[in-house]
Amino acid sequence: MAKKPLDGVKVLDLTRVLAGPYCTMVLKNLGAEIIKVERPVTGDDSRAYGPYVNGESMYFTSINRGKKSITIDLKSEEGKKVLTGLIKECDVIVENYKPGTMEKLGFGYEDIKKINPEIIYAAMSGFGHTGPYSKRPAYDMIVQGMGGVMSITGEPGGKPVRVGTSIGDITAGIFGAIGILAALYEKKGTKDEGQKVDVAMLDCQLAILENAIAKYSATGVVPGPLGAKHPSIAPFEAYKTADSYIILACGNDKLWAKFCNLVGKPEWIEDPRFVTNADRSSNLNELSPMMEEIFMTKTTDEWLDLLIGAGLPAGPINTVDRIFKDPQVAARHMLIEAEQPNAGKVTVAGNPIKLSSVPMEEEVPTDPAPGLGEHTAEILREYLGMDDAAVEEYVNKFNVR
Repeated sequence: MAKKPLDGVKVLDLTRVLAGPYCTMVLKNLGAEIIKVERPVTGDDSRAYGPYVNGESMYFTSINRGKKSITIDLKSEEGKKVLTGLIKECDVIVENYKPGTMEKLGFGYEDIKKINPEIIYAAMSGFGHTGPYSKRPAYDMIVQGMGGVMSITGEPGGKPVRVGTSIGDITAGIFGAIGILAALYEKKGTKDEGQKVDVAMLDCQLAILENAIAKYSATGVVPGPLGAKHPSIAPFEAYKTADSYIILACGNDKLWAKFCNLVGKPEWIEDPRFVTNADRSSNLNELSPMMEEIFMTKTTDEWLDLLIGAGLPAGPINTVDRIFKDPQVAARHMLIEAEQPNAGKVTVAGNPIKLSSVPMEEEVPTDPAPGLGEHTAEILREYLGMDDAAVEEYVNKFNVR
């Protein structure tokens, strides 16, 4: 197996559901060892989320592959003692509780850095550890709404809709991983102390608003939903074809001219409504129906052959089943098959971070997601040096098998 960048980094993972587990999944893909701390009996909430295969949650499996699970009752004295021991042995601790929860348990950052001054403490929460909303609970769609993303998503005049994937959680997980990597780099290069990484889901939604913030700041105009149109580039949208839809993205005037010549409309190049990108964007209500009239004359596949053959940026709107058959997806190892006890072979997303030092087939751990508390005995022995009698007593007390 190839050496990975985070080989040897030990991460104590107190997270559940999505934002935190997604963060530690990124770290695991990069080589870190993840010790997943779960509640006895019930474990991570997402173990109860479908879809299921033979009783196994595919939701849980998809983001917890290769992690080790230990059950700890954080409210018990035994549990606090075990957690303290693990904190001493780990490089990073990650949690996504509501702010204040870890402090009540006696494991806030100020407490933890007394146990291990070098540890990096990463916290992901709805609104962060400062500010008037800090103690509020949050879920993905709440921050999508509050962060402005839902206000620019969907069709003009339509009901508010969430983005089809949980970007409130996922962006927090990604930014959390980036923060941890930055803290590890600083610790290695400039100092021996750890630090706190505080990532708020709401902050992350603002961070990805890009054009919407720029537009309002520059013009005072409040952006709204545009459907499949781009707010400042044209033509750059989805068009109906004879059998489905196609996306054409002409990001500059040269590409626009190439398209016009390809479809037999050279006069559009000099049309004062469409000469520059600014002209086309200003006259999009006139341009879009003219474009769609042309696209309706052929099927999506026919258009793709023509457009891609001419070097124009274009693509279909794939349904998930078509992604499974896409040769580019296959070539980049972005769908991985792994064995999961009870469920058999499952397909999960690959690692989008391609490193020249790591072969593609080794980028993602194919070890299964752990059973609840599956590695409790192993972790107690390896990290805390507990003998067989003490391990057995702990396992029996917390119903771990």
